[in-house]
Amino acid sequence: MKHKKIIQVLFAYLGIVAFIAGNNSQVKAQTISPNTGIPPYHILTTDSVYVTPANLKKNKPVMIIYFMPDCGHCQHLMYDLKPQLKNLKDIQIVMISAVLRLKAIQVFQRDFDLAQYHNITIGTEGYTYLVQKYYKIGQTPFIAIYDRDGKLSQTYPRVPTIPVLMAAIKKV
Repeated sequence: MKHKKIIQVLFAYLGIVAFIAGNNSQVKAQTISPNTGIPPYHILTTDSVYVTPANLKKNKPVMIIYFMPDCGHCQHLMYDLKPQLKNLKDIQIVMISAVLRLKAIQVFQRDFDLAQYHNITIGTEGYTYLVQKYYKIGQTPFIAIYDRDGKLSQTYPRVPTIPVLMAAIKKV
C-alpha cells in the first residue's frame, strides 16, 4: 500500500515537471535578441503599478539594472552608485528583479532611499523571466546601457567599477 502511494506521488510530480518543461519551451520561443533594443519588459513597481518600455521618455538614455534585493553584489553596487545618482538625473534607470515578493523590493528601495530619484523605476518581472532570458543573465547585478535612440550601447554581466560605469554613461 505504501509503495503504491509513493508511485502515485512520483507520477504526479513527473506530470508537473513535464507541464513546466512544456511551458518553458513556449517561453524560449519568445526570446528576443538584445541587439534589437530595450527588452519588452512588463514589471510591477513598488507602487503596485505595471510599467513597460512605453512608459519611458523618448530621446533619453536608459540604464537597466537586473538585480536581486538580497544579492550582496547588488547591494554593494547600490552603495557605490548612490553618491553618483545625482549625476544620473538625465538617465532613466529601470531596476528589474525576478523576486516575486514585492515587499523585499520595497525594502531595498527604502534602504537605498531610491524613491527620491524620479528617474528610477524599480519593480519585479515576476515569474516571466523575460528580461533574464533576453540578456541570458547568469548572475546579478547585470547592467545594460542604451543610448537616446534606444540602441544598446554597453552591457555588464559583472559589476563594473563606478568610474567605468560612469564613463560608459557619459558616452550615451
